[in-house]
Amino acid sequence: MREAGEQSAEAVKVEENRQYEQVKQWETEAEARSMKEAAVALQASGEEADSRGCKLVGEIVRKGKDGRERKAEKQGDARALEVLCSMLRRRNLLTTLLIALPWGLLLTLWHQYPTTRYLSLLRKETDENVTAKSLFNSTSLVREEGSLCARQPAVVTTARIIRSYVYARPPPWSDTLPAIFVITPTYTRPVQKAELTRLANTFLHVQNLHWVVVEDSPRRTNLVSNLLEKAGFNFTHLNVETPKSLKVGLSWIPSHTPRGTLQRNLGLHWLRENFRNTPPPDGVVYFADDDNTYSLELFEEMRYTKKVSVWPVAFVGGLRFESPKVSPAGKVVGWKTVFDPNRPFAIDMAGFAISIKLILEKSHASFKLDGVKGGYQETSLLKDLVTMDGLEPKAANCTKVLVWHTRTERPTLVNEGKRGFTDPRVEV
Repeated sequence: MREAGEQSAEAVKVEENRQYEQVKQWETEAEARSMKEAAVALQASGEEADSRGCKLVGEIVRKGKDGRERKAEKQGDARALEVLCSMLRRRNLLTTLLIALPWGLLLTLWHQYPTTRYLSLLRKETDENVTAKSLFNSTSLVREEGSLCARQPAVVTTARIIRSYVYARPPPWSDTLPAIFVITPTYTRPVQKAELTRLANTFLHVQNLHWVVVEDSPRRTNLVSNLLEKAGFNFTHLNVETPKSLKVGLSWIPSHTPRGTLQRNLGLHWLRENFRNTPPPDGVVYFADDDNTYSLELFEEMRYTKKVSVWPVAFVGGLRFESPKVSPAGKVVGWKTVFDPNRPFAIDMAGFAISIKLILEKSHASFKLDGVKGGYQETSLLKDLVTMDGLEPKAANCTKVLVWHTRTERPTLVNEGKRGFTDPRVEV
């Protein structure tokens, strides 16, 4: 019995141990499961934390990037603003230069060349009978019998004139520069003042020029006298009327005298009389008609003529220009013209200049009045002064045109005087 009880107690003890081990195993498994679940949960929480950390880092990086972009944008705006300001400064500087530079050049030229100041106002003279001073330096007006002369440097009594304005003064007279005596025949016509004004504007640029104007009229007209007095340079005003029997278009003789012959001869006579008792100056005599156009270069070409100088003339003889023929050696050997090329001197009146000393030496030389055909007036003078070998080609060996035989168009005045549209008191 006692053995049965011990076996029963041992069996109970074994069963308890078994149950204890099973409970312990269950606890171990439960703990393992808990630890696994905890590990899984921990891992999940770690991943979530990592995700939040990554998001945070990304947000920080993005904000930093946005900051850099905004900073770069601000820097770009600043640079753009600086470039714009620089462009504006450069534009303002360029605008200033473009405005100031031309005016500076104009003012420089204006002061450097006083002859360009045409029609400068002169102080108005309150007394109409005031005696005018010399035109410039020692220039004086000399009134002679039959002529009105302005000479330099003689000091004589001045003429009494009234002047409200004058042209710009010509360059001052130089004692070392050869003089140019220009003889211009003129006659009354509607365009006379216009053509003389144009010619005066040219002569104002020429230094040491004395203008001898000879009117084809019985007396000196106020129109020409006023124009010469206002011009401001040396002049001599003469007049001689061509007889009607010798005027072009009014003569019954086929070999009538060309226009201007008597007037040019009177100008030569005045030169010879004026320098009869005084040493002749260095210079030339030139016959300048009032309907031509002259380059300023022409006067410098002729100034140092030794005997007779020649050059081309445009718009004469039905050609673009007529010219002397010049050999390679620089000698005149003939004439480039269509009209009577066998003339001894087939040249236009505007195509030559003569030394004043030669004019004074050859006192018999003049334009002939009788038996001179058209186109031979120049020959009638030159044949008594020089031969072909003595001609001096100017204007680059007669290859440049410096004078043009232009003519002002005759105005149409068919309505003048009709319906009161006229005023003879107005000088035109």
